[in-house]
Amino acid sequence: MNYRFDWAVVTSGKYFEWIVSGLYVTIKLSVVSIALSFLVGLVIAMMRMSHVRPVRWFAHGYLEFFRNTPLLVQIFFWYFGSYKVLPQSVNDWMIQRDFEFTAAVIALTIYTSAFIAEDIRSGVRSIPKEQMEAARSSGFSYIRSMRYIILPQAVRLTIPPLINQFLNLMKNSSLAMTIGVAELMYQARQVESYTFKGFEAFSAATVVYLAMSFAITGLMTLYDKVVLQPIKGR
Repeated sequence: MNYRFDWAVVTSGKYFEWIVSGLYVTIKLSVVSIALSFLVGLVIAMMRMSHVRPVRWFAHGYLEFFRNTPLLVQIFFWYFGSYKVLPQSVNDWMIQRDFEFTAAVIALTIYTSAFIAEDIRSGVRSIPKEQMEAARSSGFSYIRSMRYIILPQAVRLTIPPLINQFLNLMKNSSLAMTIGVAELMYQARQVESYTFKGFEAFSAATVVYLAMSFAITGLMTLYDKVVLQPIKGR
């Protein structure tokens, strides 16, 4: 009950700089992983709907495996086991850049892409099949029909679940601290260790995570209003 609050620990000085540094790493980790997970998820969704059975089976196995194993296990797998499953040239490249950061990006990307793929596939399936038939009868190939007609509509429909996936990825990035990535939670833990001001350190981290969540939601909502709504109104 004699705890004395000292918010100056996380609002000024070197410990504040640690929090800012962790925020930068978290944003960088999240942005890179979000972009890659969307692209990988899009590819896996297309593979899942392929008429070629081996391709469809591979995508199905990908989804079932990565959606049903914990993210923390996957982070440890890529951190400790990448030497066994990736080519040596790739491992050397990861070491030259930032091995811990890259391993975290791989884990977050693969894990999140499995959920995004299912969201996109649901969006595609919600598009009336007559649109695909009309596109094919107009001379479009299957790939061009998906690219220019079906996918743009499907992605617009999946904006709400995509927001949830992006928010989850941003919050899941905190698990990267377990392999030494100096993101926000890692730095908050460092501040707590040096100052014994755990309440202040983790309260600051909580506020920052909330701010990032609101920012992602706001940006996606703005994108929907400015870009997607005019398209829908045509």
